[in-house]
Amino acid sequence: MPKKLFIETLGCQMNVRDSEHMIAELNAKEPYELTTDSTEADLIIINTCSVRERPVHKLFSELGLFNKKKKEGAKIGVAGCTASHLGKDIIKRAPYVNFVLGARNVSKIAEVVEKDKSVEIDINYDESDFAFKDFRSSPYKAFINISIGCDKSCTFCIVPKTRGDEISIPAELIVNEVKKSVANGAKEVFLLGQNVNNYGRRFSGEHDKVNFTELLRMVSKVDGLERVRFTSPHPLHMDDEFIEEFATNDKICKSMHVPLQSGSTEILKEMKRGYTQEWFLNRIEKLRAMSPEVSISTDIIVGFPGESDADFEESMKVAKAVKFEQMFSFKYSPRPHTEAAEYTNVIDSEVASERLLRLQTFQDGVVDEVMRVQVGKTHEVYFELLRSDGFISGRSDNNFLVKVEGSEELLGEIRKVRITDAARMSLTGELLA
Repeated sequence: MPKKLFIETLGCQMNVRDSEHMIAELNAKEPYELTTDSTEADLIIINTCSVRERPVHKLFSELGLFNKKKKEGAKIGVAGCTASHLGKDIIKRAPYVNFVLGARNVSKIAEVVEKDKSVEIDINYDESDFAFKDFRSSPYKAFINISIGCDKSCTFCIVPKTRGDEISIPAELIVNEVKKSVANGAKEVFLLGQNVNNYGRRFSGEHDKVNFTELLRMVSKVDGLERVRFTSPHPLHMDDEFIEEFATNDKICKSMHVPLQSGSTEILKEMKRGYTQEWFLNRIEKLRAMSPEVSISTDIIVGFPGESDADFEESMKVAKAVKFEQMFSFKYSPRPHTEAAEYTNVIDSEVASERLLRLQTFQDGVVDEVMRVQVGKTHEVYFELLRSDGFISGRSDNNFLVKVEGSEELLGEIRKVRITDAARMSLTGELLA
């Protein structure tokens, strides 16, 4: 009988891929059966995120529940970014935890499981040349890391302290992984990195120098691959060559997540983002001009230390100018080991909440209009999920969630759909062919 593994993945898509790597490496040593019931698992892993609010409090609360309900002899491990910055303190606070594995040490998972109280959190550990075994959550789409770590110094962000310096994964490894994914049935790949368009700045060994635009061309040439997505590009590195390749390469899906963070040039300077409002708007203007069908999503933080009413109005100005198809907006909260956590010019919580509500109310109106005008349009949809309500759903080229009445024979197919109805979160349509 194989052992059972329960793994909870929090946070970004890079964490999703890290969890897939852990599953693959564990199964290479001994077979594990995945379970959604932690009470029957022999191994419980929480793959943590440090970006969302109060991640440490939530971690220990969950650990306590898992420990109380786990079956006798089951092991509990903590992985990911919170594991990286808390390290041994996790076991001090929760002695029943069997191991701690940092976000830069995923390849060591099979070792730490066997060594009780093992803590592996070296953020300088280099996994860029490591060939992970293969496991994918979906047969239709492949998440592929193209770099590890982050070289930016954004004052609000803990990621460089948990994932280390940025190192690009050799292009030949990436292309081989794409080929393997396509051979196993994937028609779409999702390239992942903290700042994907900074790809190629540093490799750990002797490798051909390839930038992100060149990598996109290489990946797109893989036979059988129909769609390429990526996240997230950094606004600072959105040069003309990159935008032109995005707009003219038919395999690149016409959706892009471009994190703004703030519309105020002064606040962007305090955040150490490296660009101005004018630069951001210039890049978006070129992107929309060259690719009119593109859908653009973004991140915005409100209430960053020192943000005045005028600064917030600059964020509103950008939101109104761009009309993002999707926005992830948050009220600033300090993170440990970040420069901004030491700032004293803190914004009153009620003021920040009022600003966030105003921004989100405006954005809801934008999204409602964006979705409404899709009715009657035709989208090519890649179907990936069979729902329990008689519908099957997937993503359009420009990342709208679309559902139609259908069954499992549509899974893994790209079909034309005419949109008949719109809601804020999804579109409903009918198959045309």
